[in-house]
Amino acid sequence: MDVSRARPSLRGWGGVAAMAVLCALALAFALLLPCTQRAPQDPERAGQKTATGIQARADGCVDAEAHRQTLAPSGADGPTIDAIKARTDAKRKLVVGVDQNSYRWGYRNPNTEGARLEGFDIDLVHRIAEDILGDPDAVQFKAIPTSQRISAIEDGRVDMVVRTMTITCARLQQVAFSAPYFKTGQQVLAPKSSPITGYDDSLAHKKVCTAAGSTAHAKLDADRTAGRLPASTDISTTVPNQLDCLVRLQLGEVDAVVTDGALAASQAAQDPTVELKGKAFTTEYYGVAMKKDASDLVRRVNRVLVDYRAQGWQTSYDDWLSATLGRDSAASKPPAPQYLRSS
Repeated sequence: MDVSRARPSLRGWGGVAAMAVLCALALAFALLLPCTQRAPQDPERAGQKTATGIQARADGCVDAEAHRQTLAPSGADGPTIDAIKARTDAKRKLVVGVDQNSYRWGYRNPNTEGARLEGFDIDLVHRIAEDILGDPDAVQFKAIPTSQRISAIEDGRVDMVVRTMTITCARLQQVAFSAPYFKTGQQVLAPKSSPITGYDDSLAHKKVCTAAGSTAHAKLDADRTAGRLPASTDISTTVPNQLDCLVRLQLGEVDAVVTDGALAASQAAQDPTVELKGKAFTTEYYGVAMKKDASDLVRRVNRVLVDYRAQGWQTSYDDWLSATLGRDSAASKPPAPQYLRSS
């Protein structure tokens, strides 16, 4: 490492580096946290759009609006939910893959007893678990790296992943998604002193970090191949977890980070020497990911989201994200769902 490029350590609630160490030590822990309220039986509400098709149909999935379509909500149990409920009392929990080092989304707060998991995604998990099992403590959280989100679902290590996971056409070939619960877009994060101005020619001859398996890395790779990104931009640095990119940036090992703007804003809140550069250059939606054939679970989560959008989502946003994303930004309201009807 070039020591002359090393950047100042973080300030604030303990610093990203400190949190990264804590996260590494805590990786094997499963933490139970409370959740609240049940969702209504009403499958659809005013203002919700309906389309024709079937869940996880990737043909015709060409943009953010097309692939956000999902199964209509239902409160009925099915084989997936029955299997979850049939677990023994000691293991009768919803197993959820989450992040534990994304500040304000899913992170272990070192200022709480036992470094409790907190954040916007964690609040949603509480709500889902309460609806399915009726027990605010019936959750087993598993820390899943960005690159292992899909394999964790396919291998059955988790029932679902709630981890700032963007709904994409490619991912719909492998897993099923709920209705979207958050809207964001890719942005560039760099030091305030950097000449980088955004996702443009200022990235020429710059080294950019992304998380392995992320939509950010796929976008950069496609754009460089198509000539929409300077050929000299070095995108070879990938890491298992997004927070590792910020650490690389702090150490001067990379010049910029590309990630979801919502995550980048939280990282900028941790380190006052970095900032978002330019506007978001994609439109993306986060969804809850589940096994492709878990239709009953998808419908149940969508029913939970119907009520959560009406009561709960805004409170969680104000608690965790308004300080970095603003109270009146495009991200400050939940995206409307688009439901498919089974043919």
